[in-house]
Amino acid sequence: MVGGRRMSARVAEWAGVDVDWERLPQDPARTRRVDAWVALAFLLTGSLGVELLRSIDALGAQADSWLWPHVAVAVGTVPLVWRRRWPLLVAAGLSLHLFAFGILMPAIAVSMPLQVVYFLALFTGVAWARDRRAMLGVVIGVVLLMFGWLTWQFAVGSGIEEAMSRGGRPLTRQGIFSPPAAYVVYSLLVNVVYFGGAIIGGQAAWRGALQRDRLAEQARTIDEQATSLQRQAVVEERLRIARELHDVVAHHVSVIGIQAAAARRVLRKDADVAERALSSVETSSREAVAQMRSLLGTLRSGDDTGADGLRSPEPRLSDVPALVDDVSGTGMHVECRVVEDSPGAVSAVPEPVGLSLYRTVQEALANTRRHSTASAASVFVRVDRRPEPGFTHGYAEVEVLDDGRPRSGTSGTGLGLLGVRERLAAHGGISEIGPRVTGGYRVRVRMPLPEDAS
Repeated sequence: MVGGRRMSARVAEWAGVDVDWERLPQDPARTRRVDAWVALAFLLTGSLGVELLRSIDALGAQADSWLWPHVAVAVGTVPLVWRRRWPLLVAAGLSLHLFAFGILMPAIAVSMPLQVVYFLALFTGVAWARDRRAMLGVVIGVVLLMFGWLTWQFAVGSGIEEAMSRGGRPLTRQGIFSPPAAYVVYSLLVNVVYFGGAIIGGQAAWRGALQRDRLAEQARTIDEQATSLQRQAVVEERLRIARELHDVVAHHVSVIGIQAAAARRVLRKDADVAERALSSVETSSREAVAQMRSLLGTLRSGDDTGADGLRSPEPRLSDVPALVDDVSGTGMHVECRVVEDSPGAVSAVPEPVGLSLYRTVQEALANTRRHSTASAASVFVRVDRRPEPGFTHGYAEVEVLDDGRPRSGTSGTGLGLLGVRERLAAHGGISEIGPRVTGGYRVRVRMPLPEDAS
């Protein structure tokens, strides 16, 4: 009983009974035209075969009739027009045609054109059946009918007597099989190969179509995912550029504001000092404009090239001391300390991590100048490649401390800190941003180093 269930399950799995998929023509109109031409070709070929059989007096009882053999051919070939529209109905109908006319008009049923038609109908029924459970039932019915027909032929029909005699004399045994046994085995093998080939070939064709459809669906899914990822990458790149624009403009505008105020104060007292201050304002303005043009060029072109077609160098973590030098002396004293576990560790920090940390320092210093009363600030740059919890391959860190208090009426938009947190999320780091207990403000950001950092 258990063995029977397992066998049934294997047959159902082989037939694809539980597969949620239907094989449908990609171009139904073209499929119908092709099937119509195939049916017409077999109709003409079968009718020609009838006339050839009549000409050699091979129709037996139908030798005196020209109409009914042609009708039998038409009934057996015209249904091919609908072989892929109603595959199981055509397969079952033409299988019945084979067995019925195998008795009524055996010369027609066993003719080459009709034998190919029967094979094609059963093959198509298995290959194109949309209801796989019904297909399995039709196949089982055809096989049982085939064995029943053979059994009737062997037991009741006169075919075996005719095959066992020649000129009215019984055949003598010449091979290892007796003539009756050889005839039975030969007939069984021919029918097994014939029907089995159509069934197995049709199932293989169905499986091949299923595999191609799944591969096509996977290709469509991959293409959709690639398009989605591409769009996401474009959005992320534009967000990155927006953050860069905010940081660059905020930094330089704050510097320009402080330098302009200093120039205005000393203009009447010391012309040389005022000229140097105004020159610094001009330099900061030109640098801000140049960086904005480069970022806008990237935004328009969709890549990392600037407006002049050349890739503009991105700041690195090793550029933080130069940034601090530019800021120091514009109304606030800033000092920078670099701590690295080995010489050159700061310069070896990967560019994406270094750029994010650089922009963090830039934004923190700009906020200090705009929104606090601080007169001094400290910037720490730390790189340590020794493993720590949460930082398997070490970390790179920046920390900005100031001694000021919030300046009233200067609250910002929050976009700067949002940009810092977005960079932090992109690299999987941690942060500590907020007022200190002892006074002042702290911005501390730590990002993990990749395994291949050197």
